[in-house]
Amino acid sequence: KNVSVDTEERQKKMHITQNQAPIGKLWNTIQSWLFPMLEDEIGELDEKHRLFVAVCELCALHDHLDAYRWCGNGCPPHERLALCKAFIAKAVWDFATTRDLIDAIRHRPSLRRLCGWESLGEVPSEATFSRAFSAFARDGRPQHIHETLIKTHYGEKIAGHISRDATAIRAREKATVKPALPPQPKHGKRGRPRKDAPPAPPPAPTRLQLQLDRDLEANLSDLPKACDWGCKKNSQSKKESWRGYKLHLDVIDGDIPISAVLTSASLHDSQVAIPLAQMSATRIINLYDLADAAYDAKEIRAMSARLGHGAIIDDNPGRGEKRELSPAEAVRYRERSSVERVNSHLHDEHGGRHVRVRGSVKVAAHLAFGLVVIAAEQMLRMLT
Repeated sequence: KNVSVDTEERQKKMHITQNQAPIGKLWNTIQSWLFPMLEDEIGELDEKHRLFVAVCELCALHDHLDAYRWCGNGCPPHERLALCKAFIAKAVWDFATTRDLIDAIRHRPSLRRLCGWESLGEVPSEATFSRAFSAFARDGRPQHIHETLIKTHYGEKIAGHISRDATAIRAREKATVKPALPPQPKHGKRGRPRKDAPPAPPPAPTRLQLQLDRDLEANLSDLPKACDWGCKKNSQSKKESWRGYKLHLDVIDGDIPISAVLTSASLHDSQVAIPLAQMSATRIINLYDLADAAYDAKEIRAMSARLGHGAIIDDNPGRGEKRELSPAEAVRYRERSSVERVNSHLHDEHGGRHVRVRGSVKVAAHLAFGLVVIAAEQMLRMLT
């Protein structure tokens, strides 16, 4: 009853890709045919190598790299498919730097051959890796791979819950200086205004109010993305400050991240809820939106109702008497821990703590490779 938008129309908007086989059939093919063939060629594969191979197959990387093929002009560039696989490997093994990645490729023949280089002489230099990553980040290629992965293997299913939250991303770059605020107009004397005084102008609309009437592209372009300082209370109610960015995530049941937006660290979590909801609505169909008290705003609840979702958002106690969730809502609200697990998974195992690139575009691409690995890994875990 919470899905008010027609399912067929929503699926048409999502443009679900049908080029690949269903994930169950594809996984059976990988296990029964691809793994034995690779082990005959390069030796036994451990758990990390199997995950790397499975992620590359689920993402169908060759379908996303046609724009980088050599057109016959100039010197042929290094194979971008192999470089893209290398950056997937960096997220799988959680290498801290690109130098660590290149060193592992050079000293691990199995990893080198899985990426696509048969000999040491074929492995490109660190500068080539840097140029390739810059091109991938500029084109938003990792984000597009993540989006296609979700639409292809989960777009036709219905998710019960979307859990929404943000996490701190520490960066190694200089924070931007915020512009000085304009001087506040002087207020007149306190008390009743004069009869001939002009009426006070209406307050300017807030960002949340404007977001309700704008499309996704306009809402994303309005969000600040520069590196700055952020402050947030942790689980122990202690204030923590960091320099860098903030990653806003939508996660569905099964701990699968489906949408992500990178913003400045100082931006409040609630300012990205509506763009995230719009982005997720183009990728999957869900029934409930779960969020903590930071997202307690009538505009966010209105967007959930517009999309046909049930909004289960913890009330902000600072706005008056706190409304307790009903027993059924309290049970569903427990599912919100999935986004916390994904945040920890990204930081601990897939590059969230090793951000060495600079600029929001490159940082978003670096994190997107980690989210691709997490999404594919969780999908396969649900099958097994």
